[in-house]
Amino acid sequence: MRSASAGLLVIGAVLVLLGIAGLAVPSFSTRQTTDVAKLGNLKVQANEDTPHFIPPIVSEAALVVGIVLLGAGLLRRA
Repeated sequence: MRSASAGLLVIGAVLVLLGIAGLAVPSFSTRQTTDVAKLGNLKVQANEDTPHFIPPIVSEAALVVGIVLLGAGLLRRA
């Protein structure tokens, strides 16, 4: 039973941290380099930034589920 409660605590803590991070930084961007043209050894490349948005409901849900799992892990441990 100890390993199950430890697993709940770890997963709960990770979800809480991800929920807090999602609320603190709701958007981020990634950069992708693509080849635009290639002529022999000459390559023309372009860098493209792609924005990504984390909906607040997803961050809040991760936070709530993480808190519930932490509580369940603590109750099982007792």
